[in-house]
Amino acid sequence: MKTRILVALLLAAPLLAQDSPQRPAASYFGDIELMNQDGKTMRLYSDLMKDKVIVINSFFASCTASCPVMSKSLASLQSRFGDRLGRDLVLVSITVDPEHDTPAKLHAYAAKWQARPGWYFLTGSRANVDAALKKLGQYVEEPSAHMNVIVIGNERTGLWKKAFGLAPTDELAKVVESVLNDRG
Repeated sequence: MKTRILVALLLAAPLLAQDSPQRPAASYFGDIELMNQDGKTMRLYSDLMKDKVIVINSFFASCTASCPVMSKSLASLQSRFGDRLGRDLVLVSITVDPEHDTPAKLHAYAAKWQARPGWYFLTGSRANVDAALKKLGQYVEEPSAHMNVIVIGNERTGLWKKAFGLAPTDELAKVVESVLNDRG
């Protein structure tokens, strides 16, 4: 009798897991596939957000105005939060110009900013990039019209904040710290 119950529970486990409630970020963002600077496919929710704090900006590699300022700030953030980078904090820069920003171009851009593991530069098909940017409130028709906003989210607790991407790095760090330290 005990064996039958155990077998029944084991067989039912996948069905029970399907009925478990999905986290809000998982259902909202989904697993939009993008490609990082190394040519590796990454899923927006499962690979980058799940159980982490994520700092996201939009940019394009040939930008000479605000993008270098925001990239410099993210480079400072990676140093400031270095022990957590890639573990429970990730930095994500999503191009608004996927036709031109190939993984190779993004790799060179990442090297320029001395990006360490845990800072991802993402591109992909126009449809997938646009879908991700729309979910983040960062979609634009023209690359030069991209937002100077950084989105910071704590997937575990559900706390999401936006910060002005051209703010002083110390101010951005305070916002990131507040999201990192949120216990829900």
